[in-house]
Amino acid sequence: MSTSETTPTPRPDAADTAREASPNETATSATSTPASGDEATADTTRVPRLDEAQRRIADRVLTDLAGAGARLRADQETAVAALTVPGARALVVQATGWGKSAVYWVATALRRAAGAGPTLVVSPLLSLMGDQVAAAGRAGLVAETLHSGNVDEWGVVEARLRADEVDVLLVSPERLANPGFGRRVLSGLRGRLGLLVVDEAHSISDWGHDFRPDYRRVADTWRDLDPTCPVLATTATANARVTADIANQLGPATLVLRGPLARSSLQLAVVPHLDPLARYAWVVEHLRRLPGSGIVYALTVADAERLTEAITAELGPEAPVAAYTGRLPADERARLEQDLRDNRVKALVATSALGMGFDKPDLGFVVHVGPPPSPVSYYQQVGRAGRGIDHAVVVLLPAHGDEAVWEHFATSTLPDPRQVEAILAALREAAPEPLSVVAIEARTGIRRGRVELLTKQLAVDGCVDRVDAGWVVTDVPWHYDAAHYEGVLAQRRREADIMRDYIAGEECLMALLQRTLDDPDARACGRCSACLGRLPDGLSERPGPDLVLRIGARLRTRFHELPPRRMWPGAPYDRRGRIPAGEAAETGRVLIHADAPEWRGNLQRFAADEPDAELLGHAVRILADWRTSWPSRPEVVVAFDAEGHPRIVEALAAHLAEVGRLDRAALTVRSAEEVGADPADGDAGGAVEAAGWARRLLLASDDEARIRGRWVLLVVDASSTTWAPTVAASLLRSHGAAGVLPLLVHRRP
Repeated sequence: MSTSETTPTPRPDAADTAREASPNETATSATSTPASGDEATADTTRVPRLDEAQRRIADRVLTDLAGAGARLRADQETAVAALTVPGARALVVQATGWGKSAVYWVATALRRAAGAGPTLVVSPLLSLMGDQVAAAGRAGLVAETLHSGNVDEWGVVEARLRADEVDVLLVSPERLANPGFGRRVLSGLRGRLGLLVVDEAHSISDWGHDFRPDYRRVADTWRDLDPTCPVLATTATANARVTADIANQLGPATLVLRGPLARSSLQLAVVPHLDPLARYAWVVEHLRRLPGSGIVYALTVADAERLTEAITAELGPEAPVAAYTGRLPADERARLEQDLRDNRVKALVATSALGMGFDKPDLGFVVHVGPPPSPVSYYQQVGRAGRGIDHAVVVLLPAHGDEAVWEHFATSTLPDPRQVEAILAALREAAPEPLSVVAIEARTGIRRGRVELLTKQLAVDGCVDRVDAGWVVTDVPWHYDAAHYEGVLAQRRREADIMRDYIAGEECLMALLQRTLDDPDARACGRCSACLGRLPDGLSERPGPDLVLRIGARLRTRFHELPPRRMWPGAPYDRRGRIPAGEAAETGRVLIHADAPEWRGNLQRFAADEPDAELLGHAVRILADWRTSWPSRPEVVVAFDAEGHPRIVEALAAHLAEVGRLDRAALTVRSAEEVGADPADGDAGGAVEAAGWARRLLLASDDEARIRGRWVLLVVDASSTTWAPTVAASLLRSHGAAGVLPLLVHRRP
C-alpha cells in the first residue's frame, strides 16, 4: 500500500537548495580557528567578493538547482567566495537543509570556469552519491562516482577523468585507502585538483559521534595531491570541540561558518516509562497515525528485525515496513531508501546505518526505539525529518537497558592495546608478505570487524600500509595515547549524561540539543513535550496491554540460527587455519538472542540460574522446527555449563532427553585456576578464549563411549563469541561423535 495519500506537502523551499533568506535565517557567524582551538571572530573583509561574471555563473547554477529567483544568501556567498582563493580552507557547520551542497556546486562551477581541475567530493554513503550526481547534473555539472557498486563503469569514468570531461568525482573515504585507486585515479589528479569537499566532516574527528578512521586520510590526500587546492568541509552536527578539531586538521586560518541549528519544523517528544516490549507495541499502535512516511530507529540489528516482524504481523499491508541495517547489501539498502522516498513503505525500521546522506525533504516522522548514546548523533538522525515541510513529529522511546548499549558504543571504536599488539605481531611475523583481514583474524582470533577497524586506525598512525594483497607493517612504532582515549571516553560518557537529561524532559528538548551543539541562539521552542508539559496531540503514553501481550507471544515463537565458526584463531591457541570438516559443528540454534525484550522476564530468571518451564517449551518447539533441516536426528544430549548456569543446562538437557528419548552425557569443565586458563571475551582475543576452553574441557571415558558414532545435541548455557560451543564440538568430534548440533540458550550481545 502506498502512503502517499498521507504524505505532507513539501514547502517550495525544499532542503539543500539556496534561496533568498528571511532575516532570521542569516544569523551566521564566521570564525577563524587558531591552533589553540579557541574560536575568534574572523576578519571576513579578507574574504573576496564575487565579481559580476562569477555572480552570473552562481545565479545560473542556483536557477538550475532551485528555480527562477534563487540566489546565494550572504553566508553562502561568503563560503563560495572564500573557495575561489588557492589554498583556502572553509568549514561550514549549518543545520540540515541550509544549502551546504549548493555551496560546493557553485564553487565547482566557478573553479571550472577559471580553468581549474575537477572537484573531489568525499562522501560517506553510496545513496548520497546518487543524490549528489543527480543534483550536480541539475546544476549543469558532469558528476561521476567510483565505488564497489559500479566496478564495470570504472574504466570509462577513469578515461573521462583523464580527458578532463568530469567536473565532480564522488568517492567514499574508504576508496582513498585503496592502493589501486591511488595509482589509477589519485595520481592522475595530482597538481590539477580544483576543489576538495569533505562531506559529513564530523567523521574526521574522533571527538565526533560517527568517527570513521578512513576519513583521517583526507588531509593526507589533499596535501599529497595539491596543497594549494581549496578545501571545503561541511557538517550539520559538530559542537565547538569537534569544530575546532576539524579546523585544526584542515590547517591554520580555516574559515568557520556556523549558523543557528534550531529546526522549527520538528516537534520533539519523549514517551517515558515504557519497558522494551511495550515500546514495540507503542510503535505498532501509533504507526498509522504518524504523518506521512518516516524512519523508526532501533539501537541494534536484532531490535530492527524484531520490530519489523512485530509491525508486519499486526498491521500487514496497512502500514508496510522493512528492516534496514548495515548487514544488507548496498543495492538492497539503495532499493529500500528509494521505496521510502517514493512512499512505497510507511517506514524503514533502521539502525544508524540509515543516517548521513539520506535525503527525503517530506519525511514526516522519526521515532527512536531507544536513544543513541550521543545527543549530537540524535540531532543528526532526527534531522532527516521535516527538511521541506512545516511540521514533522519526532518521538523518543527510552527503556531500561538502553544504557548498556550506550556503553558498548562508547568503547567500541577505541583501540585495545592487546589487540593492536597482536595484529602488529602477526604482520611482523608474516613480513614482508602482506596479510589479508581474514588472515589476520585467523592468526589473532580477533573478530573480523574489529580487525578492519584497528588496521584502519593503525594506517592513520602510519604503522601499517594497505597494499593490493592486504596489510603490511611499517617501521613506524605504535604508541597508545592513553590520555587521549581516556578523554574521548570521558566525553562520550558526558554526552550520555546529556541524553539522560533529554529523557528526563525537565527543559526544552530543542534548546538542550542546540546547547549541546554550542549554538548561541538556543532558546525554548514552545512546542516540544517538555515545553507543553504533555505529549503532542495524537500520542499516548502507553499502548494497550492486550497488544503488548500479543506481540510478546508472537516474538517468542521465533528462533535464530547459530552459524558455525570456520577458522581456528591461532596463537595462543595451538591451531590456526580452517577447522576440519570432521571437527566442525553443524549450524545450531539459539533460544534467546541478545537482549530480546520478549524474553525479558525469562532472562532475569536465567541470570539467577532458575529453570524456566516456558524456556523448556520453547526449546522443544525449536527442535520440532529444526528437525526439517538437520543432517541427522540427535541420539544423545550433552550438557555444557560454560558461564555458570548449571541448573538451567541440566534442566534443559534432562527435559529434551525425556521428550526426545535421547541418551545423556556431559562435559567436565575444570576451573580456570586448575589449568591456568582464563577464558576472555572474544574482543580481547578469541585465541585466548579458545585456548582456555581447550585446556578446561574433558570428556569422561563412559561418556566417550556414549557419543561414539552418534549425533550429539550440545546444550550450552551462554556465549557471546561462540568459541565455547566451537571448541566443545571439536572435542566431541575428536572423540568419535558423528556430528554435533549446538543449542545455545542465550547468545549474549
